[in-house]
Amino acid sequence: MQDNSEPSKAKKWYERIPHAITILFGIIVFVTVLTYLIPAGTFERTLVDGRQRVIPGSYKVIDSTPVNLLSMFKAIPLGFKAAIEIIFIVLAGGIMFGIMEKSKAVENAIGTLVNSLGVRKRFTIVILMTFVYGLLGVAVGYENNIAMVPIAAVLSLALGGDLILAAGISVGAMTIGFGLSPINPYTVGTGHKIAGLTMFSGAILRSILCFIGLSIMAYYNVRYFKKIISNKNKSLSQGLDTEGLKLSKPLKEYSMSTQNNLVILTFLVGLGVILFGVFNYEWKINELSAVFLMIALVCGIIAKMSPNTFSEHVLTSVSYVAPGAFMVGFATTIKVLMEMGNIGDTISHNLAELLQGLPLYASAISMSVAQCVINLFIPSGSGQALATLPVMLPLGEVLGLTSQTTILAFQIGDGVTNLVNPTLGGLIAMLSMCRVPLDRWIRFIFPVVGMILIISWIFLLLAVSIGYS
Repeated sequence: MQDNSEPSKAKKWYERIPHAITILFGIIVFVTVLTYLIPAGTFERTLVDGRQRVIPGSYKVIDSTPVNLLSMFKAIPLGFKAAIEIIFIVLAGGIMFGIMEKSKAVENAIGTLVNSLGVRKRFTIVILMTFVYGLLGVAVGYENNIAMVPIAAVLSLALGGDLILAAGISVGAMTIGFGLSPINPYTVGTGHKIAGLTMFSGAILRSILCFIGLSIMAYYNVRYFKKIISNKNKSLSQGLDTEGLKLSKPLKEYSMSTQNNLVILTFLVGLGVILFGVFNYEWKINELSAVFLMIALVCGIIAKMSPNTFSEHVLTSVSYVAPGAFMVGFATTIKVLMEMGNIGDTISHNLAELLQGLPLYASAISMSVAQCVINLFIPSGSGQALATLPVMLPLGEVLGLTSQTTILAFQIGDGVTNLVNPTLGGLIAMLSMCRVPLDRWIRFIFPVVGMILIISWIFLLLAVSIGYS
């Protein structure tokens, strides 16, 4: 009997990307195995401005501390313990947005805005919002902007887009803006302190690179938007939960009530308080979480919610962001395993050793690639700077690279790969706020990473040729 069924199409590479839990567990197992293969080692460190900084040339091998099976699974709850601040800000941000969503203030504000600007200008709106979110990443920071992500989700759906587009507008733009920021205090600032350079010097070249990176993100967002408008089956968001994020009525019916205006005003005042605290009192994540909860409570009072309604919606909001909060803790397990096995310094030391003897231009690119690898194991920008730049800066001088060029290579390796770094808690947290799984995000953003890396490496070669200083 002849088989008339159509042959199944071969899966494309990005369709084979496993679930985020699978990816992270695979990395956890891989790092555990590495603790048996890589010698344990450590650099001596000194306290500088309250933080531990590596002393160049002080690396030494120590007794191996391989991680056994029990310790590997023990590292998971320890990872949650280490990431508790980021986990809670995800919950607090979810609660705040959930209460605001329940009041209908966000929906009415977005509906009114889109109605007044017109859906015909939706591509322009996507471009503008990509740059707005990018500017937030440049000037304000990373996790500090977590509360802004759900707004992009509502806006994207109102324009006819999807949750992946929302992540591109917000998470993608903020990650690029923060990662390539000419005034990033965690990467560039820390690097300039270590190198003894004028703080944020050489900003023009980095500013141009950052602008080009955001332009690529804006172009890619519009390109994806046009693709899903012409064919909804090409959307990477199929099956994702949009409950509470979609507009519930035609655009013409939207308007803002006094109550809605007060809720939005409360949110904006809260953001103003956060920015004031961050820049004047060095507020960290816990202070931000506290302000988010205060905003939620005030918005609930303005919306005249009963205690029972408020309480029920708090738990409903938590249920939406709980998977993302879980992923943050799960990803932090990798950092804990590195510390248990004492292999982080060994990896940094050996990568630096491999760079010696390379030609000038190749050494600059290789240094950036090395930082891409290290970023997987040390996702904190300032932590990576303190762990690697004291080693890389003297090495760069030996190779013939200026300190400014070495810092640029570090910033590119750290900042661009943050777009797909499964161990970066902030990325996982922000994706959870717009309900986008990591595996689908990687399918969407991977071409952008490639394009920006190529452009960034061209800039790095330019920096070498002009003796960037």
